[in-house]
Amino acid sequence: MGKPDTERVFQVLLVEDNPGDVRLTHEMLKEASFRGRLSIARDGQEALAFLRREGPFADAPRPDLILLDLNLPRRDGRELLADIKGDTDLRRVPVLVLTTSNAEDDIVKTYDLHANCYIVKPVGLERFLEVIRSIESFWLGVATLPPR
Repeated sequence: MGKPDTERVFQVLLVEDNPGDVRLTHEMLKEASFRGRLSIARDGQEALAFLRREGPFADAPRPDLILLDLNLPRRDGRELLADIKGDTDLRRVPVLVLTTSNAEDDIVKTYDLHANCYIVKPVGLERFLEVIRSIESFWLGVATLPPR
């Protein structure tokens, strides 16, 4: 059995259009002692260009994990998720839907599109920090991620 790579610098892509949620997620990752690099895409179109390393994103790092909001401008999270999971170069990257929606239709649809996880954004800083720590602990500490 291989040992966990404690030297790996994790690359996380946050796809989020709300500047407040971007700041909050960034701060919570710092609070959780996240050892990695956070990249931001502010809409689905930008995220797809980032993931495919197109245009200004030619040198973008391949993320180890994607945190995806569903309600995005230009290309919503469901469309982006379908694009990611339909692309042979991207489909292995775990996608965690992190959204305010707790609608059963959204949950079912994103799992049908092969999301790896669905998390309803919690209200309150302490609970949000717990969620971020859980994501980091499991996905970047316990789970074995595919090579980049």
